[in-house]
Amino acid sequence: MRIDIITCLPKLLESPFGHSILQRAQDKGLVEVVVHDLRAYAVNKKKQLDDYAYGGGAGMVMLIEPIDKCISALKEERSYDEIIYMTPDGETFNQQVANELSLKGNLIILCGHYKGVDERVREHFITREISVGDYVLSGGELAAAVVSDAIIRLIPGVLSDETSALTDSFQDSLLAPPVYTRPAEYKGLKVPDVLLSGHEKKIEEWRFQKSVERTKKRRPDLLDE
Repeated sequence: MRIDIITCLPKLLESPFGHSILQRAQDKGLVEVVVHDLRAYAVNKKKQLDDYAYGGGAGMVMLIEPIDKCISALKEERSYDEIIYMTPDGETFNQQVANELSLKGNLIILCGHYKGVDERVREHFITREISVGDYVLSGGELAAAVVSDAIIRLIPGVLSDETSALTDSFQDSLLAPPVYTRPAEYKGLKVPDVLLSGHEKKIEEWRFQKSVERTKKRRPDLLDE
């Protein structure tokens, strides 16, 4: 998989992709993440990327031309399965969307900034719009990192135990059950006996029951779905 991220602020993305699982995935050659500084495609000497909105109003709007030039240059090199725009009014990102995108080959993620992008970008270049929640961030960089992380960890070979991703919360519309580790007793606090029993079927039944209970309590909307 290759993920190309287009941003006004590339330094914001240095840390998320330079450590832990995302770094190891790149080192293994399982994914390539390339961050593109949109200012390299700016249309004047001032490296301007935004301008005032027609009709007035607060906030600046990202220009269409630099975005067009960047996306067009990338598309000349390879074909892309999706060109994604991170925006608060996009479809809400969830585990099912992550699963779907993890099966793709090449993705472009455009990070919004300021008051957003010229609407013509959304109408003519973007194939999918994604939101990470009903709130507004200063820009799309952190959201792009979240989406990339959720996608990359699903790629076979990225996690040392591939079954781990399949038992995460939301994979089966349930929250994950409680987990415990050593010691079996700490200051009088004990691990449930069933987890120490070695009885695989009973353990799976306990985990499923706890998943349902936790989901009912914290996210009953998932059960409705």
